[in-house]
Amino acid sequence: MNLMIEPSQLQGTVIPPSSKSQTHRLLLAAALAEGESTIENVSFSQDVEATLRCLEALGAAWERTEEQTVRVTGLAGAAADGGALPLFDCGESGTTLRLVMPVALAITGGGVFKGRGRLLERPLGPYRDLFTQKGIAWEEGADTVTLRGRLESGDFAMPGHVSSQFFSGLMMALPLLEGESLVKAVTPLESAGYLNMTRDVLEQFGVGVRFEKGDYRIPGGQHYRAHSCAVEGDWSQAAFWYAANALGSDLTIEGLNPLSMQGDMMIAPHYLHLRRPGDLDIDVSGCPDLVPPLAAMASVRPGTVRLVNAGRLRLKESDRLRTVSSALNALGASVEEGKDMLTIRGVPALKGGTVNACGDHRIAMMTAVAALASDGPVTVLGAECVRKSYPEFWEDYQGLGGKIRVL
Repeated sequence: MNLMIEPSQLQGTVIPPSSKSQTHRLLLAAALAEGESTIENVSFSQDVEATLRCLEALGAAWERTEEQTVRVTGLAGAAADGGALPLFDCGESGTTLRLVMPVALAITGGGVFKGRGRLLERPLGPYRDLFTQKGIAWEEGADTVTLRGRLESGDFAMPGHVSSQFFSGLMMALPLLEGESLVKAVTPLESAGYLNMTRDVLEQFGVGVRFEKGDYRIPGGQHYRAHSCAVEGDWSQAAFWYAANALGSDLTIEGLNPLSMQGDMMIAPHYLHLRRPGDLDIDVSGCPDLVPPLAAMASVRPGTVRLVNAGRLRLKESDRLRTVSSALNALGASVEEGKDMLTIRGVPALKGGTVNACGDHRIAMMTAVAALASDGPVTVLGAECVRKSYPEFWEDYQGLGGKIRVL
């Protein structure tokens, strides 16, 4: 789907979708629990649908009882009795893949993990190295990774600068095993806020993880207990509406938890910093998903903004350092791409143009927001990719006054 966006400003009240990161964790915890759990305020994005498919592959069951409510019947963390390895279709969801892999090793003795797009090109080295050291077979195919073996408790050391999701996956799987485990980062841990979210979800389902001197100590033999709750609003999606406000719109953003453990709630202080002119460096190592909306805000702001420690963005749905710079430059911005950073020199206004979203949901949403600061129309190629995380984005954008035409 290709869209043309005419220059306009947005006005009204918007409620972002529920947190994708928290939804993955809540659904997986519910699948590991004994009994029925009800999860409310679930946004059925493509990534969340991937996690729901994987719950079924693990042996749990779920049903959609209302438009945004899921009831999960858990498997009580019981190990399966062998047989053929299950297929885990993870779509393009990196979170699904990294959370489910160690859980599958604990529950089903492995599985065949299938991905689409760039999913299996994204880093899996920390798991591959760790699991093969533990005697687990790792086999890579064209669009699959097959794991065979049982996860056992013990010490697990991994680099911390690749993705915190590797740590979260182990934190969800290791409590099911007999014996205590220790998980430690051998390089500085980035996006640690997501591990706080994981610990919070575990505590809600009756599972404890201790943080000691920078390491995570995980007692074994624990049992997930059924729990019912609602998912928070997603700060990473709200960031695009913050960007819209920075570019002249007048939006009230509701449905967010101001005490959230989501790392992307950093958009609030970053937004305030960007409202002031002058040169600014922003370290995005703990919130890399905020780079597209931050870059859109900086594109027409007086002064130079450097978004630093962003190397992990090269391994997202697209090489996001390249696609952010290419998209904004196509609209008349001045963005310079570095090895692990972007330098954005503000211009008075964007001129409009054509942007290929490159299958990346955040590039499509960034372009829509940047169109608010453009003097001419903006065309987005492949705009349907927003379904990965925010299926209602274009509907919300148009409902707030955005002028969209399908080409």
